[in-house]
Amino acid sequence: MHGRAVVAPGYTAPPGDFVDRRILGAHLVVIALIVPPAIEATCGGGGGGGLGGISGDGPGGIPGDDAGRREVYRVPWKVLEAGLPDGELKLLWMPGSAIEARTSELLESRYLTLMAGQCVGFALLPPKHPTRVALAPNGSTVVVTDGAGSEIARLAGGERELEPGAVEKLLRGELAKRKEGAEGRLDAALAQQKHGDTDAAAAGYESVWAERCLFPSLAKRAAKALDKLGRPVDERSAVERPAPDLDAATGAAVEREIRTGLAAESALALDEARIRYENATRLDPNDPVALRYLAEFHRHHSGDWGEARRLFARLLELGADPVSRAVALHGLGKMTIHAGDFARGLDLFEQSLAAWPLPLTYRNLAVYWFSEQQLARAQGYMEKALALAPDDPYNRIFAAVYLAGMGKAEEARRIARESQGMVEASYNLAAIWAQLGDREKTLELLARHFYSYERYEAVRAREMQEARDDYVFAALHRDPAFVELTRDAIRDLDSYHRAAEAGGE
Repeated sequence: MHGRAVVAPGYTAPPGDFVDRRILGAHLVVIALIVPPAIEATCGGGGGGGLGGISGDGPGGIPGDDAGRREVYRVPWKVLEAGLPDGELKLLWMPGSAIEARTSELLESRYLTLMAGQCVGFALLPPKHPTRVALAPNGSTVVVTDGAGSEIARLAGGERELEPGAVEKLLRGELAKRKEGAEGRLDAALAQQKHGDTDAAAAGYESVWAERCLFPSLAKRAAKALDKLGRPVDERSAVERPAPDLDAATGAAVEREIRTGLAAESALALDEARIRYENATRLDPNDPVALRYLAEFHRHHSGDWGEARRLFARLLELGADPVSRAVALHGLGKMTIHAGDFARGLDLFEQSLAAWPLPLTYRNLAVYWFSEQQLARAQGYMEKALALAPDDPYNRIFAAVYLAGMGKAEEARRIARESQGMVEASYNLAAIWAQLGDREKTLELLARHFYSYERYEAVRAREMQEARDDYVFAALHRDPAFVELTRDAIRDLDSYHRAAEAGGE
């Protein structure tokens, strides 16, 4: 990615203005958190997850529309202040207004999302972006450029907003033309080679090779021909990946299954959610979005981390869109940290952020560094999570855990009371009340987390152990009611609790 990317729906505001001052006020200027006792780094303690890894309100959180409909195939438009996205083809969107940028139907499209994993770059250009100024769009406009940024096609909506179908048709057409052109250059190069015009033939083959990300099979043919001409290239860089099924009927069926699964997961009907996500992956085994929902389900809900790792690894083998890659890398990082390889886990988190910045990744980095007593770093990651999704209720509760630790009792108490009904946030709500000294509420919410939110024994046992090791519950660790509530806790062999294993609590 060239230039500085600011992933935000309201692209007229500078980064940093997205931090929710209503929640934090000036309290985050200096973190004066209660310093925890020295413990092993965990990366547990309420970072969240599930729902495909992109629940929440905000561009990194993939919001729903005004009716609350969650966007499943969120097109990865990155707001660029300068430069252009990577990709052998680039799709540049220039909305007619900030409102359009936040609400347009172009924010969701299965075809466009899948193409983001097939060497097409997507960028939203704000009004003062140099390329936008040079392109001089008239109203809402989408421009297709080549890899160098030269315009090759344009679709202008004028005063009307563009529809996904029209943009999909434009991109399909340009990809078809480009493939036909590459095939024609291959044939021409072969003819030139037969006539002894080696230099002209090599130039033709090299032009096809240059598009190896878009057309790897054609590029491999060009590579073999270049090798015979004594001008070898590294054929391994033309990677042929299984392609998703772009049939409209198949796509509609996959999306229905994911949406039904998402609704079931939101209602904690987890067996139904799993079945629906499995159906989606059977309908199209090469759809990275379908794989993402199923893999994240197993990482966050079922506790089948072996299956989660397999599915995430499979996703990364495909040409996956940036959001799906980010969720997979985060999930692998989280599980790697739990297995005790902290350095590798943190590296996977950084790779996740490079692919696409997710509130989920920032939250878990904040949890990790907080457990390591690196409070300034924890603060920075918490602020970044809030900047991406300031209105996400889960993010607000997550911030309130820190506010409680800072001694901002009234503010933390207010957020906790307003959010009491969020079952999925029960662990963090319990953490707030524990720091505020309310034993009864803490135990009540931990019980709700273990027995209402968690539905699988393997995960429940791991979460109970998490609470036993979490310093925010330190005042309760020897409380008979707490000990009884967490009685099924297990010291998982695939666990990061090395210090506790060695020396006890």
